[in-house]
Amino acid sequence: SPLKVIAVHEKIPLEPELKAKNLGFVFDHQMNLDDEVTATIQVCNMNLRNLWKIGKHLSHDLKVQLVHSSVLFFLDYCNSAYGSLTEANIRKLQKAQNDAARFVFGIYDYKAKRQPVSPLLKKLHFLPVRYRIDYKIALLTFKCLNNLAPQYLASLITVREPSRRASRLNDDYYLLSRPEKPNFRRTEGAFCHAAPRIWNNLPYRLRCLTDINMFKNGLKTYLFNIAFENSGDLV
Repeated sequence: SPLKVIAVHEKIPLEPELKAKNLGFVFDHQMNLDDEVTATIQVCNMNLRNLWKIGKHLSHDLKVQLVHSSVLFFLDYCNSAYGSLTEANIRKLQKAQNDAARFVFGIYDYKAKRQPVSPLLKKLHFLPVRYRIDYKIALLTFKCLNNLAPQYLASLITVREPSRRASRLNDDYYLLSRPEKPNFRRTEGAFCHAAPRIWNNLPYRLRCLTDINMFKNGLKTYLFNIAFENSGDLV
C-alpha cells in the first residue's frame, strides 16, 4: 500500500486505512469505488435472497414495492458519485437490478434467466443503472441552477455565455462551461466535470425548465426512451 504511518505525536502513530465508511458510503484510498460497489452488491444480493424465500406469497405490486425499498434504494444511494464508474462495476450493479426484475416476474427457470431482461425493466419502467446515475447528476445540476442546492455544490458549475459570433439559436442557451479535461479518468466523475457533460447533452426543452416536477418527469421520459433504444447490454 502507498499509505504510510503518520506520526501525529511521538507516542501516538496514526495508521491510515485502505478504506473508510462515511454515512454508509465506502471510500477507498484509490477512489475507484470498487469497495463501495462490492458492498452495495452484497446488500442487494442478501435482500434478494430473503425476498425469493417469500416471493410466491406476494402480489406483483408488493414485489415492486419491496424491490424499490430493498434493492433500488441501495443502487441509487449516493449514485451521483458514480460519474466515472468503470464498465465492469456498472455491469455488476446492472446485474443486481436485472435479478430484481426477474424476482418481480417470478422467473425461476435457469433457461428463462438467460433471456434478455430489457423487456422486464421496460414493463416495470425501471431506468437501467447507467441512466439512473445520469438522472441523479442531471437533477442535482437542475437544483444548482435554480437555487435549490447548497452553495458549495452550486459553486462548482457555471453557465456558459453564448458566443457572440455564433448564431443565437435556442440550443446555445442554458449550457454549462466545461473545465479542462483532467489527467485521471477517476477525476471525470467529480461533479464539476460530470455535471456539464451530462447537462449539455440534454435537449433545450429540458434545460430551460424551471419547475422541478416537470423536469423530473421530462428527464425520466427522455432517458427512458434513450435507454431502451440502446438496451443490448442489459442482458
